[in-house]
Amino acid sequence: MPLYEFKCLKCQELFELLVLNNDHDTVTCPKCNSVDFERVLSVASYSMGKSAGGGKGAGAQTRTCPGGSCTTYDIPGPA
Repeated sequence: MPLYEFKCLKCQELFELLVLNNDHDTVTCPKCNSVDFERVLSVASYSMGKSAGGGKGAGAQTRTCPGGSCTTYDIPGPA
């Protein structure tokens, strides 16, 4: 059940919608009730650096690869 983000083309309101396979209801903007909207790319957030608690933050390693340069990110958390 993916959560999608949409932007109303009439009032520019951003809103999220949980999409179910069997959901056949008409979707409207929660602000102006318009049916004219487009799906937008949702923003992900992650802080690259040391945390306030003094723990190890994320690290990056850049190296040369056959197709150009490659970067590998080491993000803290369970492996």
